[in-house]
Amino acid sequence: MIVIEQVLWQEMPQNVYIAGNQIIGIGSYTIDEALITHRIDGRNKRLVPGFIDGHLHPIGGGGEGGFATRTAPLTVRDIFEGGVTTVVGLLGTDGWTRTGIDLLAHIRGNAASGIRPFLLSGSYMVPPVFLTQSTGHDIVLINEVIGIGEIAINDHRSTQPTAHELARLASEARIAGMVKGVSGTMNVHIGDGKQGLDLLHEVIDTTDLPIGQFLPTHINRSERIFEAGLAWAKRGGRIDFTTCTTETFIAEGEIPAGQAVARALAAGIPLEQITMSSDAGASLPAFDDAGRLVRIDTGKPSSLMQAVRDAVEQGVAFDQAIATITRHVADAYGIPGGRIAVGERADLLLIDDALQIDTILANGHAIMIQKKWLIPE
Repeated sequence: MIVIEQVLWQEMPQNVYIAGNQIIGIGSYTIDEALITHRIDGRNKRLVPGFIDGHLHPIGGGGEGGFATRTAPLTVRDIFEGGVTTVVGLLGTDGWTRTGIDLLAHIRGNAASGIRPFLLSGSYMVPPVFLTQSTGHDIVLINEVIGIGEIAINDHRSTQPTAHELARLASEARIAGMVKGVSGTMNVHIGDGKQGLDLLHEVIDTTDLPIGQFLPTHINRSERIFEAGLAWAKRGGRIDFTTCTTETFIAEGEIPAGQAVARALAAGIPLEQITMSSDAGASLPAFDDAGRLVRIDTGKPSSLMQAVRDAVEQGVAFDQAIATITRHVADAYGIPGGRIAVGERADLLLIDDALQIDTILANGHAIMIQKKWLIPE
């Protein structure tokens, strides 16, 4: 049993009691002292849920510049260093040499270390790739599959799907999700093309699909896409900001995710419609006007906490910034988690006054205590 002592939660110092993989008590709780295996000093620390990274590439990404530009898989340590205890893994550009079966095996391996594993069926492509015989079968039959994505639009790397094709795929994922008890959300990669989010608006305008069925991501990639994202959100849709970036991308017009959250809130977008994700493991490619790859970088999950710090510097309340990488992500995909309560899975972080991660618990196991790792690199 683990006891976190006098940690700040809901603006009050509290003791938090963990047994097995669950929170069993908060505040006053009677316990046999002999059962306690770890006492963690929570003084001057804030307690938050473990982060849910709703868009990352555990087996790597890239490949837009040939096989030599494929990125390496993320390690368990990479994921935990970002404070991430739940992953929603997916494929990107390459749905041929990287497969859903490989992705599933990889995240199941991560689960042995305490990471809660989910994935999306598909990749950039339409028609989609899948693990079984269809997207719907993937969602219904494979426990970890909770939706479809990242389907690419507004990008020269997409397969240029029509509104009808998107609607059919989203409907299939939605119905399968209803059968399974998840949202069957479609994660939509938004490139920097000419149409912005017009294709998604066409789907909503011409079908009965609810706007919440779609989670468009990379909305902070440029001012133009950001403004298109605000218009989508003002219709009631969710928007997801990508935290992995580079100084070059920012100089070219990308909006850092923390700043994007602050600006979206200032524009009147409800907090519950805003999420952030890392896009970790993927390449961060840049192309010239002719579509030729000119450079490639790789993102890490640690960018999530940096984005939280940036958002706080921009005037966003700490708890609001944390919500965009915890409970709002869970709500977007229709999965449990992202909250602290008795009976919840014990995925917890302690954050110090400098907004650095001090302690990590995953599935009730201590991963790092007071910045000392308890797992190998």
